[in-house]
Amino acid sequence: MQLRIHRFLPKTSVEGPGARACLWVQGCLIRCHGCFNPSTWRASGGQVVQVGDLLNRVVRISGIEGATFLGGEPFDQAPALAALAQSVQDAGLSVMTFSGYEYEVLRRADRAGWKDLLAATDLLVDGPFVSSLPDHQRPWVGSTNQQFRFLSSRYRHLADELGSIPDRLEVRLRRDGTVLINGMASSAVLDDLGSAIGRRQRQTQGGFVAASTLG
Repeated sequence: MQLRIHRFLPKTSVEGPGARACLWVQGCLIRCHGCFNPSTWRASGGQVVQVGDLLNRVVRISGIEGATFLGGEPFDQAPALAALAQSVQDAGLSVMTFSGYEYEVLRRADRAGWKDLLAATDLLVDGPFVSSLPDHQRPWVGSTNQQFRFLSSRYRHLADELGSIPDRLEVRLRRDGTVLINGMASSAVLDDLGSAIGRRQRQTQGGFVAASTLG
């Protein structure tokens, strides 16, 4: 099976509980207004990879407790992503999935792979990003309408702790001078950071991934 992906980050501590591998899928039919990640909308963008190859990359990473899937829209590639998610869980790791579709739609709709991906997800964040409802209290989410769904017992202990978990950013500097940022923060924080390190070239949601060139 194949997936079309936007980016794979082997290890991050800002895209869900603990240290995680993070996969941004390519393609989104929802296309929320104000989305941080419009570069992931186009279904023909990104690159095509084999599910088995991604699984091998994930299970070989030391010190992670799971994988996070976002995008783009993971449920737009549900069959292949469900196969990857189930294999990740079979390897003893957890799965966190973001979706712009609401949970009741995901649960009730008869769409290929949707129920399978839900079944292989420990923690789901559902609902579209609404730019007029920014969330500055809970981690990992962009707007207050988005909900945390504890679909297994693995992270239910976090239900009462979300308000105490801060949003964080990770900044990586490439050899070519490109700065990659992922995590979640307000537009004001991003603007300040962009001004501090140089010209911001693009911003995407993943939380988000931003790239700037120094100089």
